[in-house]
Amino acid sequence: LMFLMSSQLFAQRYLQERYRKFDKRYFHFGFMLGGNTSNFSLFVQDSNFQNYGIKSLVAKSTPGGQLGILTTVKLGTPMFKFRFLPTLSFQERVIEYTKVNPDTSLSFDIKEEERVNSTSLDFPMMFMFRTKRLNNFVAYSLIGAQYSIDLQSQEGKAQSFIDPYVKIRKEDWQGQIGGGVEFFSHYFKFALELKYSHGFSNTFIFEPTNTVSQPIQKLYNKGWWFSIIFEG
Repeated sequence: LMFLMSSQLFAQRYLQERYRKFDKRYFHFGFMLGGNTSNFSLFVQDSNFQNYGIKSLVAKSTPGGQLGILTTVKLGTPMFKFRFLPTLSFQERVIEYTKVNPDTSLSFDIKEEERVNSTSLDFPMMFMFRTKRLNNFVAYSLIGAQYSIDLQSQEGKAQSFIDPYVKIRKEDWQGQIGGGVEFFSHYFKFALELKYSHGFSNTFIFEPTNTVSQPIQKLYNKGWWFSIIFEG
């Protein structure tokens, strides 16, 4: 889709530029709406089969959403900017356990799921590198980091022995990389953006008496973020 749009823009090289004063300003404000697919990088304990009868342990991504408020600062030139985007995000990850069936007369395995939900305040700080403007189109790349606070984290709460759950830390740092394309209208600019993030540290809290936590060694947050951004 990006290739087709850029081809059309090159074919219309002499279109009049819209919103020409946008890149002259040092500060821009806007908002973001988007979706995400969040997941874990999962590392398992050794000898899970011998100790717990677990054949496999897999983390699966599920869709979520986010919304945020954007501040962009021009760093000397329109092609180099800094972006701060406080975001409220809704995420869910699924850990699937495949276990040996205790009934040896049956050939199928038992599958169980543990869902980890998060409502997070995210604070991404990104450096933006933009191409020169062609008519009403600009492409850009992003690199930076994100600090996250999980408002649903059970880090400080006692574990339930009747219904155990996977416990993750409340705070996390993630590296981010991505890119997008900008389109200029007469009075505002909107962008389509895609980012990938991955945690720097293990966010898993191991509890040896917790049956759903015993097979897990480490968990790192990761995910893809798709956003539609409006700036004025």
